[in-house]
Amino acid sequence: MKAIRRFSVRTVLPSRIEGLGVLASNLRWSWHPPTRDLFESISPRKWAQAGEDPVKLLSRLSADELAALAADDDFVGRVVVANEDLHHYLTDERWYQSWSREQEAAGKAAPAAIAYFSPEFGITSVLPQYSGGLGILAGDHLKSASDLGVPIVGVGLFYKTGYFKQSLNRDGWQVETYPVLDPDGLPLSLLREEDGTPAVVTVSLPAGRELHAHVWKAQVGRVPLLLLDSDVAGNDEQTRRVTESLYGGGGDTRLEQELLLGIGGVRALRLWSRLSGAPTPEVYHTNEGHAGFLGVERITELVRDHGLTFDDALEAVRAATVFTTHTPVPAGIDRFDAAKINLFFGGPNAIPGVPVERLLALGAEDYEGGQPGIFNMAVMGLRLAQRANGVSQLHGVVSREMFDGLWPGFDDVEVPISSITNGVHAPTWVDRAVYDVARKYLGTADIAGEDAWGRIDEVPADAVWSTKRVMREKLVADVRRRVRSSWQKRGASDAELGWVEDILDPDVLTIGFARRVPTYKRLTLMLRDPERLKRLLLHPERPVQLVIAGKSHPADETGKRLIQEMVRFADDPEVRHRIVFLPNYDIAMAQHLYPGCDVWLNNPLRPFEACGTSGMKAALNGGLNLSILDGWWDEWFDGRNGWAIPTADGVEDADRRDDIEASALYDLIEHDVAAKFYDRDAAGLPQGWIDMMTHTLKTLGPKVLASRMVQDYTEQLYSPAAGAGRSVGGSDFAGAKDLAAYKTKIRAAWPKVRVEHVEPSGLSDSPQIGDVLDLRAYVTLDGLTPDDVEVQLVHGHVNDTDELWGMEVAPLALVESYEDGRHQFAGSQPLRRTGSFGYSVRVVPKHAGLAGPAELGLARNA
Repeated sequence: MKAIRRFSVRTVLPSRIEGLGVLASNLRWSWHPPTRDLFESISPRKWAQAGEDPVKLLSRLSADELAALAADDDFVGRVVVANEDLHHYLTDERWYQSWSREQEAAGKAAPAAIAYFSPEFGITSVLPQYSGGLGILAGDHLKSASDLGVPIVGVGLFYKTGYFKQSLNRDGWQVETYPVLDPDGLPLSLLREEDGTPAVVTVSLPAGRELHAHVWKAQVGRVPLLLLDSDVAGNDEQTRRVTESLYGGGGDTRLEQELLLGIGGVRALRLWSRLSGAPTPEVYHTNEGHAGFLGVERITELVRDHGLTFDDALEAVRAATVFTTHTPVPAGIDRFDAAKINLFFGGPNAIPGVPVERLLALGAEDYEGGQPGIFNMAVMGLRLAQRANGVSQLHGVVSREMFDGLWPGFDDVEVPISSITNGVHAPTWVDRAVYDVARKYLGTADIAGEDAWGRIDEVPADAVWSTKRVMREKLVADVRRRVRSSWQKRGASDAELGWVEDILDPDVLTIGFARRVPTYKRLTLMLRDPERLKRLLLHPERPVQLVIAGKSHPADETGKRLIQEMVRFADDPEVRHRIVFLPNYDIAMAQHLYPGCDVWLNNPLRPFEACGTSGMKAALNGGLNLSILDGWWDEWFDGRNGWAIPTADGVEDADRRDDIEASALYDLIEHDVAAKFYDRDAAGLPQGWIDMMTHTLKTLGPKVLASRMVQDYTEQLYSPAAGAGRSVGGSDFAGAKDLAAYKTKIRAAWPKVRVEHVEPSGLSDSPQIGDVLDLRAYVTLDGLTPDDVEVQLVHGHVNDTDELWGMEVAPLALVESYEDGRHQFAGSQPLRRTGSFGYSVRVVPKHAGLAGPAELGLARNA
């Protein structure tokens, strides 16, 4: 019989152990082993049964058990110590506090608060509000910000059924289930008004409907994470389902989710500041385009509360907004029919101060190659942010090419999308065994904090190798448990599953592959030649074993077929002890998988992997990467930290390309990877392999950390955005008004700006290093002043079609002004490099409020 109503009864803890409730409610426990140990010590059996969830564990303890704990002086003392440790973590000065003092002393901006918007957050498997890399990255961002003391507040949605739970049927087909999450039984607290009633955020919808949402708060160390929930009494049935599932629902659900995340998210921030006294954020970070409507809400606030025009408010909003793009493919971007946007934001639903035609223009694909009548969320995100970045160096290149239509006056290399390569949160992903060996041989478990990377060589080779075997052994045990459970769900009886105890071997080379299953990630590339793969798995001297996991979006039938193909291969009795597919890939599985693998495999179609942080997590556990040169691996592969799979770039036939790259993968595994793994000395140690492991930790360790990433964001994007926001803000927003007026003037006058004539001098017919190019440029600025622009000498190498590359830019100085808006600019450029040399002159806008000369996409070339 099904219940007609459900609710959770909160545990009342005895006063002596009330601190357990404090510890359970702060998600720092998910990456803090001593706190986890404290909860596990209550009852290891119940801890495991509760899925290592402190809130669930406490709810399952009887009154007698709680009383016994409260009477145990030793246990009570440990609770007190743990709470004192948490208090110091939450209040002691950290990196950001000392850095911000330095910034303030130098007259620079250290933001008082930063809002971080994302459609998903992967903090812990206990709170399944993530689908893949975007959410895991967002979770690592918050956790590292907490560790560093960066004053971030996260904003997202609470999904009643999360993403989905994946299982397999007898035929190996993915089956989705959607267990209902009870927020009252999770480490969440509901924001309430002073009278105790739930606080409510409201967003208007078409046809006079309203979307009401409650706001749940997850405390991620020092960082509050606000999650909006539409399952609220007073909403109609359709509206209550808006936040039912991540990336789910049909019809208008996706658009309604993004309205709630963006517009409702800003309102939730205001609610949080009012109720808690937290400072209003000075910087707004949009993690992908899903939250782009946050800029619309902030424009509305400025028009309503400060009397600004749309253009003035737009400049104030843009200055303090950061946009991060994560997708390297247009298909990964949310796009809506413009008529749908008009329905939600026009007519009776019009937002005060934001005419629907201006909103439509923000997301319009009104550039070469764009599609008329489409509203593009990433395009809006870029137009609403003065600073934007990709998530690896290569992804920055891809993004600049993908969005170059927004900056038509500039070459791709000059498009203002920078790169900050992702990182991972080491305390979440590094196995405890790694910290134990570091503590024993390096005297510290805080390798990053004490910058002990260069001392990794002090750990004896046998200790490195034995530690890796321990982690491999834990993975084998976890795999056997999961495979047994999976086969039971597929209908197998215990009598049929005796073979499961022979799955994998803790002494065999173990390769991991786990990620979402869109086609470009090529889950089944390794199956191009099944017989050759079998020979690798069953090699008599150098066997290989594969652990594979991944989810396909419920609507992606192609992805599901790829999973089925992989499962059917792994079901073969001939090889099933050497290759497994584990359903329901999540954080809990990953925390065994990354440490236990010797090699992490990644074989996407280049360059469609934006970053690919799973390989970073493996590297921090001493794993070596075997990957296509894509994402982060493209910039940090050095020949000794793993292997690069050759790519068949330029091969148009997709099947032939897959065949070529699969063959290269097999060759690498057989002749390089396995050969090195099994090359042992007299003591049974693979010295060459261990050398690669230690080299990986020494060189990649400091780079792949999310703490490095968050510091990069803080220094390169958050601080400049805070400074820009302050410069255009103030009591009367004079800076925003001035910048808006400047842009209006520039755009109106630009069609008549031109470079009339360029006069070079100073070079002979055979120039050489050290010679000086003198240049005079005559420019017509009709209606603009020389202070409104910068006239530039652009020089560099040239290719066979006279296109410049490796460009450098030098400003030319005003020499003289004439009638009719004509001006002379001049400058000199020493020749500093040999080879082909070319130059041109161009005019670009110049204003202190611009983040760079390309911001407006306007350039007039000679």
